[in-house]
Amino acid sequence: MSVAPFAAILIHTKSRQKVYPGCSVERCDVPDDKVQWSEPFPDYSPTDYTQEIVAGHPVWADPEIRGNPDVNLKFNLKDGKVNRVSHMGKYEVIDGLPRNPKGRTGMIGRGLLGKWGPNHAADPIVTRWKRDRYGNIDKNSESQKAILQFVSIKRKDTGEWAIPGGMVDSGDTVSATLKREFGEEAMNSMEAPVQEKKLIEKAVGELFKCGREVYRGYVDDPRNTDNAWMETVAVNFHDMSGNSVGKFKLHAGDDAGDVQWTDISSKVKLFASHEKFIHQTAKMQDAHW
Repeated sequence: MSVAPFAAILIHTKSRQKVYPGCSVERCDVPDDKVQWSEPFPDYSPTDYTQEIVAGHPVWADPEIRGNPDVNLKFNLKDGKVNRVSHMGKYEVIDGLPRNPKGRTGMIGRGLLGKWGPNHAADPIVTRWKRDRYGNIDKNSESQKAILQFVSIKRKDTGEWAIPGGMVDSGDTVSATLKREFGEEAMNSMEAPVQEKKLIEKAVGELFKCGREVYRGYVDDPRNTDNAWMETVAVNFHDMSGNSVGKFKLHAGDDAGDVQWTDISSKVKLFASHEKFIHQTAKMQDAHW
């Protein structure tokens, strides 16, 4: 897998949106010039919120660590099967709590995120060239560059279009997560007939043998808090001929409301930091943007 140059998220904005996703809880306001921890903000009074399901400590979530001295999470390390190492490097732990490396968000606790500190995801960016009915690659009339398409899903929680990624389960690998999430969310391989499922798995397996890393790092995600945040590895898998995954009909899985091939351009609006990942993919493929 080839690796792209690291692309930094300069300042998070979606991580500071006023109303937290899935509820009516509001963050306290954080001006742009007060995001960085190095900037004094004596009046900072973040909202404390952890969603009820997360607080109930399901198998995928950490326990509450505030006021619970018996819990000893190993931050900045591989903690058993849980990876608490950040792609951003070593993060600070203040009074026993990990601190968001990109600054203040207006909220403490974990919100909807299961893990204290980094919550790792993987985002497969599956692309093909847009073609006319004769099989010729379409070009944009202004840029004269080929038009790239990517598989996008409509999230059920926010209604936004997004890359069909998912969380890296404890003990799992990024590569396994990339393949599993695409198969389940975009191809609905879990529900396909046995013979079709085998063909889908073979096509996905072949395509996913060779990918180009687009991004590795922090995600400006609306679920982020001061103590829990999203990080991802985004990888581009390009179906050059359109005869691999590109020939199968897309079917939305249980976690997706809809799925489609979407033309890549500067007009596309996506969930979290996904627009940045798609823009980088277009540059890497020398496609229209």
